[in-house]
Amino acid sequence: MSGGSIVRTGTGFSLHRVHLHDSWVDGDASRHDAEGFGLYDLTVENDRITRIVPSGAASEGAQNDLRRRVVMPAFVDCHTHLDKGHIWPRQPNPDGSFPGALEAVGADRAANWSAEDIEARMEFALKCAYAYGTKAIRTHLDSLPPQETISWPVFEAMRERWAGRIDLQAACLFGIDTGRDEAWFKTLVDRVRNAGGVLGAVTFMVPDLDELLDMVFRAAIENQLQLDFHADETDALEAVSLRKIAEAAKRHGYEDRILIGHCCSLARQPDDEVLRTLDAVADCNISVVSLPMCNMYLQDRRSDGTTPRWRGVTLLHEMKARGINVCVASDNTRDPFYAYGDLDMVEVYRMATRTIQFDHPVADWPKSVFANPARAMGLDENYGRLAEGGPADFVICEGRSWTEVLSRPESGRIVVRDGAVIDRALPAYDELDHLME
Repeated sequence: MSGGSIVRTGTGFSLHRVHLHDSWVDGDASRHDAEGFGLYDLTVENDRITRIVPSGAASEGAQNDLRRRVVMPAFVDCHTHLDKGHIWPRQPNPDGSFPGALEAVGADRAANWSAEDIEARMEFALKCAYAYGTKAIRTHLDSLPPQETISWPVFEAMRERWAGRIDLQAACLFGIDTGRDEAWFKTLVDRVRNAGGVLGAVTFMVPDLDELLDMVFRAAIENQLQLDFHADETDALEAVSLRKIAEAAKRHGYEDRILIGHCCSLARQPDDEVLRTLDAVADCNISVVSLPMCNMYLQDRRSDGTTPRWRGVTLLHEMKARGINVCVASDNTRDPFYAYGDLDMVEVYRMATRTIQFDHPVADWPKSVFANPARAMGLDENYGRLAEGGPADFVICEGRSWTEVLSRPESGRIVVRDGAVIDRALPAYDELDHLME
């Protein structure tokens, strides 16, 4: 096999001598190397994987011999902002700071976020994610009035348009203090429920945070909604809304899924505060997602020209040791919160490995972009893994090990969806030029 060609036989094909990681395939661990890879043959019939078996002597030199190339499941990206994506050319961040991002996005939203504008940028972003091998995405939607009346109908149309290619979820996003307007909050909850969405908010250390969280949890319980929060995206030691959310979940007996993003301040806090928070989070059905690219970009950026002193990521190792479901995700792409990115989960995992040290040993850290986000999003067990009888949705890498996969952009990867190689052509940036005038 070379390039994007897979030799098919009838309605399917077999791939021989592929490297599958023990975090996404059921196999004999004794056959796997120190990085977790084992050598397998994989057979596809129509749109399903029908057979995964250890490679034997006859596999070498067989048709479609991949010679130890890594084959991984389709990606799951559980924290994105498709409504903000790709506005950088018309609204850059003036200084790269978090306040600069807030101000720039607010100005652009008020001036430009029509249904046509959001639809075009979402379409562009989803084309990119699909070409890179992503199968499921959760996006946050800025839902400050009147934007929720524009963005949610666009999302619903995009979800229908992309069904069968990328499974889309959406969570509303608003500063939790806006929820003090109870009449408006009720209309937002109704909109989210009717759209099959997730109830979300940005938490701040406002004096009435506990009361506002109670309001959100009551609405989630009454409307049977999952929850998704942005929390503690700051270096402020006093920012403990992650713990406050966990305490609210316990207070209300809330057992459905909660996904919490960022949680940056936890890495700055004293040990006793850290342990108190971890205890509270581990006692709930909470998943945590770190966003290494965006938070490395924004956090600890200094106006005096000095070098940043910390990484901006949260304590995933300590959380994982407590049994907390941990993930990493793309977050923003080419907008004032992050000037770069393209919804490429290989890039995200590469950055996470280097920043958060997902290596030596690799262990099951690869789950952070496969099975763990699928669990956080409530997707079924076929997401984020490869199994006999499961869908033939996977990515064939050029690299044969983690050091090879994570050392190059993997621009020559092959993406297989429903048992067929897809066209991986990325959309040209000039497709969005008409929005930037």
